[in-house]
Amino acid sequence: MTATSDMTSTSLPTAGSTTAPAPGRRMMPGPALVLVAMLLLHTGSALATELFHSLGPAGTTWLRLTFAAVLLLLVTGRSLWRTLRTVPRRDLLATGLLGVVSAGMMLLFSEAAARLPLGTATALEFLGPLTVAVFASHRARELAWLGLAAAGVVLLTSPWTGTTSLIGVLFGLGSAACWALYVVGTAHVGSRLSAPHALTVSLAVAAVAAAPFGAPGALGALTWQTAAAAAGIAVLMPLLPFLLEMKALQRIGKTTYGTLAGLEPAVSLLAAMVLISQTPAVLQVAGTVLVVAAGIGATRAESRR
Repeated sequence: MTATSDMTSTSLPTAGSTTAPAPGRRMMPGPALVLVAMLLLHTGSALATELFHSLGPAGTTWLRLTFAAVLLLLVTGRSLWRTLRTVPRRDLLATGLLGVVSAGMMLLFSEAAARLPLGTATALEFLGPLTVAVFASHRARELAWLGLAAAGVVLLTSPWTGTTSLIGVLFGLGSAACWALYVVGTAHVGSRLSAPHALTVSLAVAAVAAAPFGAPGALGALTWQTAAAAAGIAVLMPLLPFLLEMKALQRIGKTTYGTLAGLEPAVSLLAAMVLISQTPAVLQVAGTVLVVAAGIGATRAESRR
């Protein structure tokens, strides 16, 4: 969400690079930064659902994207404009396309979360990066991880009960497809623009792309209270998680990061339980465990190729 859902789950900086700490300066370990970022991300996801009844899923997402883009524009300031004058047009176009994909990912996830338990929506979305990791391993036997994740999704949605929203599941799968495209896109954009600048441009484009879907409903129901809540959630997701993950990726390797990121469905399930009282059934817990195991297994397999 999480980038990301969202933006932060596949950060733009290159994983595995390291920066030596200054002498005598104690820094929080990289894994701890990833976990804090994940907690903030899914806390924001859970709190965002509380705005759905007044602003709608699309309206809430558009406001969050808009506030996040404005805050980043203020932070990056003049350095962004200097970069935009020198960056090749094709790289700027790629970053803009990444923003469109981000808008689709976040809009679709919000629509899924409005119809499904938050943990289930997150697990469905997580199928996107999981699929990318499995195919990146170039080993047919690693397809077993997708099978394990699919079994987890079946338990999470329990289609035999007839109570799960099919539309919600389709929205979740659409979000997964967008997240997979986002993973591929960040590999291109992240090697050509600095992380803050790439995120600023992509979020600004995402806010514009999401406006036709979210702005009419949000502006029609906007109050000072809902605007303040949306702005606060924008800080929780994606701004603070992104900054924390950017620091973490300077201190830990890709495999460690990917293994920790595999915990996202479980963290989302926990956030939903604590913050919005979504108590999972036993099958939902079992399904989440299978999806988490598949995510961690696929990451480890990709690291060995």
